[in-house]
Amino acid sequence: MNWKLAEAKNKLSELVNRTLAEGPQTITRRNDEVVVISKEEFLRLNGKQKSFVEFLTSGPSLKGVDLSRSQEEMRDVRL
Repeated sequence: MNWKLAEAKNKLSELVNRTLAEGPQTITRRNDEVVVISKEEFLRLNGKQKSFVEFLTSGPSLKGVDLSRSQEEMRDVRL
C-alpha cells in the first residue's frame, strides 16, 4: 500500500500492522519514497540470516537414524 507521509504519521500502528501482515509498505513525501519492511524481511534481504551449515545443524537430531549405505547389489538400469 502507498501512504502519504502525514497519513503514515497519524496511523503508525496501522502501518506497522499492515507491514507485518501484508508485507512492505511505501511512504511518499513529495517526490521521495521510502519502503517500510519487517525486521525479518530486512535480515533476509541483507543476508544476515543463518548460514547453510547453521540451518542444517539447527534441525532435528539424526541420532539413531541409520545413514549407512546399502550393501545390496546394484540394480540394472537401461540407458
